[in-house]
Amino acid sequence: MKSFDNLNNWREEFLIQASPSDPDNFPFVLLGNKVDVDGGNSRVVSEKKAKAWCASKGNIPYFETSAKDGINVEEAFQCIVKNALKNEPEEELYMPDTVDVVGGNRGQGSSGCC
Repeated sequence: MKSFDNLNNWREEFLIQASPSDPDNFPFVLLGNKVDVDGGNSRVVSEKKAKAWCASKGNIPYFETSAKDGINVEEAFQCIVKNALKNEPEEELYMPDTVDVVGGNRGQGSSGCC
């Protein structure tokens, strides 16, 4: 519960320290970890409470995860990446001309190295 109670402070402190260009759209996610432990019977924060907090912060995505069993870990990271890339301006990719690594003996010495 202590971690959950500190979420607001951690989020605000992160935004202050990191100074993202668009803090309202920073790709935060909330992870409820250890869903593998005793079938959820020892759960301290309800899924409803976690989702309500996420909704109050602009619908931050929420994942119930297990690092031990790998439950929803990859999905959470994919969500972060997808949301981060969505916020980045599209840039034109630079594609250099192809480089001929096989042809010609230009600059090649007796050892076979250029």
